[in-house]
Amino acid sequence: VANALNTAFGKGTFEIRKVEIIGPKIGKDLTNKALSAIFFSWIGILIYVTWRFEFRYAVGGILALVHDTIITVGALSLMNKEFTLTIVAALLTIIGYSINDTIVIFDRIRETARKNIRQSLREIINNSINQTLSRTILTSLTVFLVLLALFFLGGEVLHDFAFALLVGVVVGSYSTVFIASPIVLAWEKIRPSKIKRK
Repeated sequence: VANALNTAFGKGTFEIRKVEIIGPKIGKDLTNKALSAIFFSWIGILIYVTWRFEFRYAVGGILALVHDTIITVGALSLMNKEFTLTIVAALLTIIGYSINDTIVIFDRIRETARKNIRQSLREIINNSINQTLSRTILTSLTVFLVLLALFFLGGEVLHDFAFALLVGVVVGSYSTVFIASPIVLAWEKIRPSKIKRK
């Protein structure tokens, strides 16, 4: 940088006031803090969903979030992207986006379960997913289009962030339907639901 500035502006026309270098120790510390942030966000969501619904819903939601995070990190690794604090922010955003979609479907499952006493849980989950599917597709599509614009037009600073979110939105959209909800159904065989139906 100093050589480039010397060539462009001449020697002695500028002053370097600060140089920062992130060594391996600080990099390792940032990685540990990032993993802690993701882990504690999962724990917080697990507690909230257990309190709001049931433990089996929380397990389904968390396993879907773990899936979303692993797939996104895998895509970043395949594309040889640097794991920075911006990527951590993207992962936490994906977790929030995905659990929001999951909660909407879980809420519909709970409502439908209370109204339809005679239906099996399999039918209730299937109907609830079908009722919320158009909302899921429209929400995901609009978010995806915005992220696509950020990815191509946002510049180098937002490139990795937008890429991580693009992967996360696609993965998060199907994880609720194909991971979280089937886990809730599988849990029924182990421990029946506590939801009181009208």
